[in-house]
Amino acid sequence: MQNQTAVAEFILLGFPSILKVRFLVFVGVLMIYILTITGNIVIVATVTYDPSLHKPMYFFLSNLSFLGIMYVTATIPKLLANLLTVKKSISLIGCKAQAFSHFFLGATEFFLLTAMAYDRYMAICHPLHYHTIMSSRVCIQLACGSWFGGLMTILVQTILVFRLPFCGPNTINHFYCDVGPLLKLACIDTHPIEWTIFVVATVVVFSNSLLTVVSYIFIISAVMKIPSISGRQKAFSTCISHLIVVILLYGAIIFIYVRPTGHASLNMNKVVSLLNTLVTPLLNPFIYTLRNKEVKDSLKRIFGRKYLRTATSK
Repeated sequence: MQNQTAVAEFILLGFPSILKVRFLVFVGVLMIYILTITGNIVIVATVTYDPSLHKPMYFFLSNLSFLGIMYVTATIPKLLANLLTVKKSISLIGCKAQAFSHFFLGATEFFLLTAMAYDRYMAICHPLHYHTIMSSRVCIQLACGSWFGGLMTILVQTILVFRLPFCGPNTINHFYCDVGPLLKLACIDTHPIEWTIFVVATVVVFSNSLLTVVSYIFIISAVMKIPSISGRQKAFSTCISHLIVVILLYGAIIFIYVRPTGHASLNMNKVVSLLNTLVTPLLNPFIYTLRNKEVKDSLKRIFGRKYLRTATSK
């Protein structure tokens, strides 16, 4: 250890096969990134600005949109920079910070989606007591609990990873600092850390997925008891957007981690990770707005007022 040189930076291998079309990829990723940021900012601003959307469902939606902004910003700007440079490097501190941010926000999303499932369960299964139970105070507690749960999920692993010594090689076969490849570059045995991460991640994913599934079992049971077809459709329409987002998230996680390892699977995992990191936060605002009449009406009112003010001023 004393005769080895400490690593000061890492090389992110990214997608070497797209070298000839990297500028086109850069333009495509940049456009999606801008759309993602813009769409989620519009959701946060709309929910904040319109009093008619000051409801638990939209409060959690604005939290999810804010998380989406931070989630893509943790990795995509560095990917864009590396697409235009020959030396795709990131500092040691920057790499560790990126790994921390990415998995903190990813873990928080699981907790937040579970809180949203609980909100839908209360709205459909206990409609008479919904506004009493889901008060502003409870909603804030659930949202803060989701962010705190994401922080606690990776706190121990982060401390362990930040203390790891790295003395080469320094090439990470990914487009961001993933914890798995990062651990393989450490100079010491990281099996205890890997097991810690595996156990904590399994507990978080399994517990949140179990709570979400149980919530939807009760929701489906309550919806099926509604006598009219239109009533059942109206009740379930309030859940379908959340259910689509849940399926996208868990589908990507299962595809990435519940597969055999290998060079081909690693390259495929990078592609799926890019889709999960970039495309899913982009789809979230569109999924919720396209299927939600209240949000669409609110957007029409807000932009309608601005249009009228502009026309009047002219």
